[in-house]
Amino acid sequence: MTPQDALKRAQEVGLDLVEIAPTANPPVCRIMDYSKYKYEQEKKEKEAHKKQKVIHLKEIRFGPKIGEHDYRFKLRNLEDFLKRGDKVKITMMFRGREMAHIDLGRKVLDRLASDISGVGEVEESPRLEGRFLNMVIRAK
Repeated sequence: MTPQDALKRAQEVGLDLVEIAPTANPPVCRIMDYSKYKYEQEKKEKEAHKKQKVIHLKEIRFGPKIGEHDYRFKLRNLEDFLKRGDKVKITMMFRGREMAHIDLGRKVLDRLASDISGVGEVEESPRLEGRFLNMVIRAK
């Protein structure tokens, strides 16, 4: 029908004439309550945002010569982060001559991976980037 007839029909019903597909030949229009439609769209969008879970990436830094108490303390923090649902990036930092003993750092990271096996799992295995050995762990 012609645009004038459609507009006349929409005004008779007390609704709006909304163009749905302007590029179609002929253009497609719909008679609807536009303000109600916009309100429902915003409501759906808010509901979708509520259901989203935000995952943060936390970082914990270790050294290859970490003491037992420090290791336990950082392990407890790591478990807390994983229980909250966050991902954790473990960074083993080597300074100076420590670069010659990367195997010690790998042992610490392997021990860490086995200690948190009940709470989390390794997403990215340890890999060396410059003087940092990085590993990413996610919650189970």
